[in-house]
Amino acid sequence: MKPVREVIGRVAVLDRPDIDTDQIIPKQFLKRIERTGFGEFLFYDWAKDPEFELNRPEAQDAKILLTGRNFGCGSSREHAAWAFHERGFEAIVAPSFGDIFRTNCIKNGLLPIVLPQEQVKELMSAGGELTVDLEEQTVGPFSFEFDPFERECLLQGLDDIARALQHEEEIAAFEAAHPPQVATTAL
Repeated sequence: MKPVREVIGRVAVLDRPDIDTDQIIPKQFLKRIERTGFGEFLFYDWAKDPEFELNRPEAQDAKILLTGRNFGCGSSREHAAWAFHERGFEAIVAPSFGDIFRTNCIKNGLLPIVLPQEQVKELMSAGGELTVDLEEQTVGPFSFEFDPFERECLLQGLDDIARALQHEEEIAAFEAAHPPQVATTAL
């Protein structure tokens, strides 16, 4: 995962509450095991409507999504974060997120930023371009809170595997001191 410090880019506005992961990436596209190829299916059913918010010219090439409360609720789909990344989104700003979706975003280097609803609405009405700064913890003129551990992982570009590999020597020493009770080569 690449380090995430700052996202500067065009915003897309999807002013709807309670958008669940079934709408973000429908179930029929969850058969792949690789992390690629999901971007074209982002909001698949909604995107068929020419008036869908993300089909509008001002939403093209957006890096930041401004949306409503409880974004990403529903079932656990890491594919949703993959689809956003593949479509070029690097940050999502909402009044609240589904817990599992938020965690999946962080583990995949996608910034889920929580701001009060009135601030999100103000950003929506401004449109255009925006800066999300994880180091300074600001979105445009507004400050946000972020878990210090998760923030540090994102700033350093550390996913779970990279964090474990930081302790490779200690893990190897532990394994050397604790040989397996079963001969694994005999299996």
